[in-house]
Amino acid sequence: MLSRTATASLSVSAVSANPSKSFFFRTSKFLGLNCNFSFAAAAATNPLPNFAGLSWNSRRSSGMSKMNGFTTRASAQPLKNADELIDSVETFIFDCDGVIWKGDKLIDGVPATLDMLRSKGKRLVFVTNNSTKSRKQYGKKFETLGLNVNEEEIFASSFAAAAYLKSINFPKDKKVYVIGEDGILKELELAGFQYLGGPEDGDKKIELKPGFLMEHDENVGAVVVGFDRYFNYYKVQYGTLCIRENPGCLFIATNRDAVTHLTDAQEWAGGGSMVGALCGSTQREPLVVGKPSTFMMDYLATKFGITKSQICMVGDRLDTDILFGQNGGCKTLLVLSGVTSLSMLQNPNNSIQPDFYTNKISDFLSLKAATV
Repeated sequence: MLSRTATASLSVSAVSANPSKSFFFRTSKFLGLNCNFSFAAAAATNPLPNFAGLSWNSRRSSGMSKMNGFTTRASAQPLKNADELIDSVETFIFDCDGVIWKGDKLIDGVPATLDMLRSKGKRLVFVTNNSTKSRKQYGKKFETLGLNVNEEEIFASSFAAAAYLKSINFPKDKKVYVIGEDGILKELELAGFQYLGGPEDGDKKIELKPGFLMEHDENVGAVVVGFDRYFNYYKVQYGTLCIRENPGCLFIATNRDAVTHLTDAQEWAGGGSMVGALCGSTQREPLVVGKPSTFMMDYLATKFGITKSQICMVGDRLDTDILFGQNGGCKTLLVLSGVTSLSMLQNPNNSIQPDFYTNKISDFLSLKAATV
């Protein structure tokens, strides 16, 4: 049997059951934090049914979320019959870094594997927590690596940040301060939002003279933090001022990944290090729109009309990719071509167990041949 009992649960409760009025919704596991959101029933155009009517003026919460609600899963099994897994689902969602490529180097066997899955009529979707590029820019990277992937099949956390703001009807007269790179800026621009910050603030410095008071734009209604190679103290202070002093200002993280693959030679500090700095200075927890939050999973399921039980999530990270799939009720396959080793997976202290694991996605080809 390929299916396993889902053990991750999202529990929510509302203080008002009247959907015709604005009310406060209390959730302990929504997008990665404890927070009270003001809901209104007026979002008929919202593409995400689960987020219908979520209004921008969220209340602050001093609480920190915990990934509670998980019970111990059966140990992951090595993938032995690829055909059985392939035939059991309609859609494969692939992480990119550590699964499709490392840095700018394609992982062996990827093109043939994707071609085989497409030939079997499988829908392929590529989801990455890396926010440095827009979907269009990622499309060019796939093309450069010789992969034929449509822009509509790509979902980066940069896109997720803009999609989330649209889903809550973030006011177009408010601004977004960006601690991150060009991908976030491009997606915000495509979504019609005003923004400031980004790479151009990378060269800015603060002269700490006696009595110096740093000004900030009081019209900033959200701070989006992603991976940022131009991260500096100016950005930390500016973002902190917006979050702490602008009423209702949202703190949004594209992801909290500890490490990333900037090159194929080693691991590099990830976007979680930038987010952590703002958590420390604001004493706030962010809304996380990237994996393992279910926001992108819900978005994809709605956009493509996918039944989540007919999805297999393939990734190299336990705490993002595999948890993302489990939170969404999908089958999960861990590949050992990225950040997770077999010893890490089998460590007694690791509570996140995928349904299956294998060395790399091209094992679909060899394991398929072995079972013929």
